[in-house]
Amino acid sequence: MIEVLVVDDHEMFSEALTLLLEQQSDVRLLGAAKDANEALRMCREQPPDVVLMDIDLPDVDGVEATRWIREACPHTKVIVITGLEDPAIVATAIAAGARGYVPKTRAVDDLMDVVQRAAAGEFVMPEADLAAVLSELRAGRQPSSGRLGLRRLTPREAEILRALAAGGSIPEIADRLGITALTVQSHVKNILAKLGVHSRLEAVTLAWRYGFAPTTRSA
Repeated sequence: MIEVLVVDDHEMFSEALTLLLEQQSDVRLLGAAKDANEALRMCREQPPDVVLMDIDLPDVDGVEATRWIREACPHTKVIVITGLEDPAIVATAIAAGARGYVPKTRAVDDLMDVVQRAAAGEFVMPEADLAAVLSELRAGRQPSSGRLGLRRLTPREAEILRALAAGGSIPEIADRLGITALTVQSHVKNILAKLGVHSRLEAVTLAWRYGFAPTTRSA
């Protein structure tokens, strides 16, 4: 029996994976975690053979969660399942200890093949993506958690971060967007958490560094 843990906060997708796994005679589903902390706790209680890990988690991203699980349960194989089909992001996950990745567009169709190959110790990745990911690993261009965080921002959060980068103040941004200053501050708090930074200046610096916002400030 291959013991599997699913880590994904998207309820419908997680349910699709767990339903398919529960129908397999050679798989024992240990459960489904919605965030990195819950996943780590479950892995420590009963280390699975395979973890199917989403990158875009609500607290700590799947790359860092992969690192935690590999440190706590070194025999567990982590396979990243993500809609962010970026070779640099996949390379970051592999550098953190993942044994491969599957695009979310193919995850359900390929699930059992992926689980069986991962449990057997194979490295799992679509052949078409292998060269690009290896190139990123060789070049050492893996994105930081800040870059991953930028990809997780909602459209409204992205809009506010770009406005901050353009030199806008909280009241100015609130007035421009037709929302209250408290609402803007709440969005800024979420932005800082997703980027893993502690100040608006750090957030804006990340936005400039990765080309998320222009470095020329508005007048």
